[in-house]
Amino acid sequence: MGLDQYAYVASRAGEMNDYYESSDYETNSTPVVKPREIAYWRKHPNLQGWMEQLWIDKGCHNPEDDPSFNGVEVELTWEDLVQLEQAVKEGELPKTRGFFFGEDSDEYYKDADLKFIREARAELFMGLKVFYNSSW
Repeated sequence: MGLDQYAYVASRAGEMNDYYESSDYETNSTPVVKPREIAYWRKHPNLQGWMEQLWIDKGCHNPEDDPSFNGVEVELTWEDLVQLEQAVKEGELPKTRGFFFGEDSDEYYKDADLKFIREARAELFMGLKVFYNSSW
């Protein structure tokens, strides 16, 4: 058990779930393409905290329906990536704790975080959507 975090590109929200839940991998005769993973983190708690705050700021969080930020897909925009890059470069990811989250790993993942941001921007430029999701 532990915090596993993913970033992936897809053409629309919910495509990852559709891919895994569809028995014939088709929706309305349109093939569902598996989203492509562009980043993976194992126990990067402060990134998780940053993404959870983004989820709240976007107005996606309803405490009655969404009690925890676990298995929640968050779409990342160009502006989100600008803010994330600034937080990573300036060491300003929020200190986040959780039973399965592990210890602060900002320095360990700093280069990987910046690489993810560059790749995510390229995908957005190409017209795809970038999503973050996690499981713990």
